[in-house]
Amino acid sequence: MNKQEFLERLRASLNGLPSDDIEGRIAFYNEMLDDKIEEGMSEQEAVKSVGSIEKIVIDIVDDIPLAKIAKERIKPKKRLIAWEITLIVLGFPIWFSLLAALFAVAISLYAVLWCVIICLWAVFVSFIACALGGIFAGVIFAAEGNLPTGAAMLGASLVCIGLSVFMFFGAKAATKGILILTKRLALKLKACFIKREEA
Repeated sequence: MNKQEFLERLRASLNGLPSDDIEGRIAFYNEMLDDKIEEGMSEQEAVKSVGSIEKIVIDIVDDIPLAKIAKERIKPKKRLIAWEITLIVLGFPIWFSLLAALFAVAISLYAVLWCVIICLWAVFVSFIACALGGIFAGVIFAAEGNLPTGAAMLGASLVCIGLSVFMFFGAKAATKGILILTKRLALKLKACFIKREEA
C-alpha cells in the first residue's frame, strides 16, 4: 500500500480516540514516511518498514490513558434535547446502580487476583522462615545432645528450602502472568471505547 492508503487506514483504525491524539499520530507517521522516502525508499518500502497498522494502533492505545479515551467516547457529539435529558435523569437510579455494581465487581476480581499473588509470596516467605527456624532448632537440639531430633529438624529445614525454591519460581511466574493479564485487560478495555471503521 502507498503512503496515503496507510495514513487513511491508520486514521480509520484510530477513530474513537481524542481528535488531537489522532492528528498528532497521523502527522508523526506522515513525517516518518516522508523521511524514509527522502532517504531513497519507495512509498511501499517505507510503509512496510513502519510495521503493521494493528501493531501501531495497539502501541498508540497503550500510550493514551484510559480516562482520556473514555472521556472522548462518552462526550456527546450533539446537543441533548429535553426528552433525552429527562430519560437520563429518570433512569439514573437504574443505570448508575448497574454501573456501580459492574465497577465494584471488576475491582473485586482485580483485588482477588492480587491477593492470590500476595498469598503465594507469603507461603514462599513462610517456607524460608521455617527453614531458618528448623536449622536454628536443629543446631540447638544437637548441641544439647539430642542428635536424632536435631537431625530431623535439619532434614525438615532442607525440605522447606527445597519447597521454597519451587514456591519462588511458581510465585514469580504467577506474578508475571497477572501483570501480563492486567496489561491485556487494560488494552481490551481501551479498545472497547474505540470505534473501528473499515478502511
